[in-house]
Amino acid sequence: MARRSTKTPPPDDSYEEKILDIDVVDEMQGSFLEYAYSVIYSRALPDARDGLKPVHRRIVYQMSEMGLRPERGYVKCARVVGEVMGKLHPHGDASIYDALVRMAQSFSMRVPLVDGHGNFGSLGNDDPPAAMRYTECRMAEATSLMTDSIDEDTVDFGPNYDGQEREPVALPAAFPNLLVNGASGIAVGMATNMPPHNLREVIAAARHLIRHPNADLEALMKHVPGPDLPTGGRIVGLPGIRDAYETGRGTFKIRATVSVETVTARRKGLVVTELPFAVGPEKVIAKIKDLVGSKKLQGIADVKDLTDREHGLRLVIEIKNGFVPEAVLEQLYKLTPMEESFGINNVALVDGQPLTLGLKELLEVYLDHRFTVVRRRSEFRRSKKRDRLHLVEGLLTALVDIDEVIRLIRSSENSAQAKQRLMDQFSLSDVQTQYILDTPLRRLTKYDRIELESEKERLNAEIEELSRILDSDAELRKLVSNELAAVAKKFGTDRRTTLLESGGVPVAAVPLQVADDPCRVLLSSTGLLARTANAEPLVVEAGAKRAKHDLIVSAVAATARGEVGVVTSGGRLLRVNVVDLPQLPESMPAPNLSGGAPLAEFVSLEDDENVVCLTTLDESSPGLALGTEQGVVKRVVPDYPSHKDELEVITLKEGDRIVGGAELRSGEEDLVFITDDAQLLRYQASQVRAQGRPAGGVAGIKLADGAKVISFTAVDPAAEAVVFTVAGSRGTLDDSVQTTAKLTPFDQYPRKGRATGGVRCQRFLKGEDCLAFAWAGPTPALAAQKNGTPAQLPDIDPRRDGSGVSLPKTVSVVAGPV
Repeated sequence: MARRSTKTPPPDDSYEEKILDIDVVDEMQGSFLEYAYSVIYSRALPDARDGLKPVHRRIVYQMSEMGLRPERGYVKCARVVGEVMGKLHPHGDASIYDALVRMAQSFSMRVPLVDGHGNFGSLGNDDPPAAMRYTECRMAEATSLMTDSIDEDTVDFGPNYDGQEREPVALPAAFPNLLVNGASGIAVGMATNMPPHNLREVIAAARHLIRHPNADLEALMKHVPGPDLPTGGRIVGLPGIRDAYETGRGTFKIRATVSVETVTARRKGLVVTELPFAVGPEKVIAKIKDLVGSKKLQGIADVKDLTDREHGLRLVIEIKNGFVPEAVLEQLYKLTPMEESFGINNVALVDGQPLTLGLKELLEVYLDHRFTVVRRRSEFRRSKKRDRLHLVEGLLTALVDIDEVIRLIRSSENSAQAKQRLMDQFSLSDVQTQYILDTPLRRLTKYDRIELESEKERLNAEIEELSRILDSDAELRKLVSNELAAVAKKFGTDRRTTLLESGGVPVAAVPLQVADDPCRVLLSSTGLLARTANAEPLVVEAGAKRAKHDLIVSAVAATARGEVGVVTSGGRLLRVNVVDLPQLPESMPAPNLSGGAPLAEFVSLEDDENVVCLTTLDESSPGLALGTEQGVVKRVVPDYPSHKDELEVITLKEGDRIVGGAELRSGEEDLVFITDDAQLLRYQASQVRAQGRPAGGVAGIKLADGAKVISFTAVDPAAEAVVFTVAGSRGTLDDSVQTTAKLTPFDQYPRKGRATGGVRCQRFLKGEDCLAFAWAGPTPALAAQKNGTPAQLPDIDPRRDGSGVSLPKTVSVVAGPV
């Protein structure tokens, strides 16, 4: 097989060879500059007017041209990509679809411009979007603001890549899209990276700048304090934001939004509900597992991703018992993507040139563009209305002498003659005459004439209004401001990102593990558990304002890494690890367990069982005193085997239950029984012999027929104490309706022997036949309703067996100092 010759054929004598001698440096410089300009202007940088790169602008404009309005059905994304690529965009379909996907992601844009249907990816691109042949799209509701009035000569149009189509050089943009949605891109020799902002805040700043053109940066930052990212989070480092708003360049840190919660019955966890911008949960989980595996991160038991469409992001990081969640969180901020830096670089095109712009400059460029759009729109509308008014005036002129008009038309040889005769006879213009000739006879009725006159008046008023706007710069600025306000009202949302001055407590200042320091464990009347930061009792200041969940019904001394017991009405003692309980702030001025955790997170109760009190598990204590509904009393020997999480502290008779219990501190306290038939019995605890845990107790009070114990407490006889009782009437199912209440000094009640009947503590009035509630304990006594809302106690009545007074609010629980 012959090989084809690769030699250059001899030159033709008729061909004159031309060789240009060009310096390679000049050629490379010129070619590079052309390429750089093309990338900067046509691909990578957004326009400061509408905040869009060419590909985004072409997608939005083409979707508008295709009629993909929010109220219409979805179409395949492949169809939109094909239309954009075939008519406007000279690059491949991949770049178009990537841009379209980003405009549909609510976690990428603060105000998405595309309403997507299907899989458009996930945060951090952990789950990439589906192919464009599967997904569907249409314009988002806010996207119409970008193209609104584009057909009213509001913006300039230029040729597309082959000169066969026309495309806008910028969209009208009825809201500051560049600041609201941000932008990112890498050009040649420069890049842009702009964070999203809150629509309401940006528009408020723009309106302030309209009213005060000379406003400084401080005034604008009162409206726009910082970025507002779609994924929320917390921004740390406000000085960097101010630098960016002033110079166009700055850096700040974004932290995940994390709360410390009790995620299991015995374990706390860090619940992540918001991650830094463009960071996905899979990336965080992978980094945590890598750090735990390499032993660079301690204290983490498990990581669970509970994210779903209904509840949004929820990443649960379980903390091992004995580790301080706040300290572990600081380690996570330092070592994982839960804290990321964001470098602001506000580079955008202004009149075709890339400029670095501060906040005020960005707003000024947008407002200048918006003033131009509204001015051109007003001129276009005024021109259209003037043209219409010209036609209406001509038709009205003809209707005044319609018979003569008809006669002239009928007597004319042809339409041209008729047109000329009408123009001469009625002094009409060519356009007016042609409109009259084209008007059907059915428009010549009396009703149509009235309509035309009304239309003429309306057109004159609208033309006058448009002229007023065009003739007055103040009116134009007012109109733009009002339109921006309407956009903010309709599409504005609350801020998602929290702004923080600094990063909080350094890692070194918080020990990783909880020290075994003394503390107190508290139980509120609403069933919340918590521990204090130290062993000091909480003091309620006189006259201090009370809050919900501030009534502490039981408190015991403990250590942070120790255990306490929860005594139930069924006679059970359940162990609880103190380290698992949430800690109250050291600076808390008064008891308030609103930050506590529900009992159900630590113990499991039966349907008819409730918690009576807390007890220390110290075997050197005087023990635990219990009183039952059937009048049994028991002092429990403090013998609590450490290998059992559940113990029996009393053997109850059938139908009996514990109504009260108290941890004895000295063993010299007085035990107090109060029955529903208004009998109070008080005697020393030393009269009750301590018994082992399985014992059933001894007789504590002698009950009358049908009576039952409703309160059992232990009171220090050396302390000032009171007795509070509430009378009522028996209802159905053992319920009682409160009527009157009485507060009496405790020293008015004499001591009696154990198992006796006691003395009367309240006299019943008409309609009262029982005690609905009773309590005896130290002062100052505080009361609350069932939901924990504070309630008022009556004034002290020195009469032991006197009657009560009415209460403004129902009292369900009373407690003294803890």
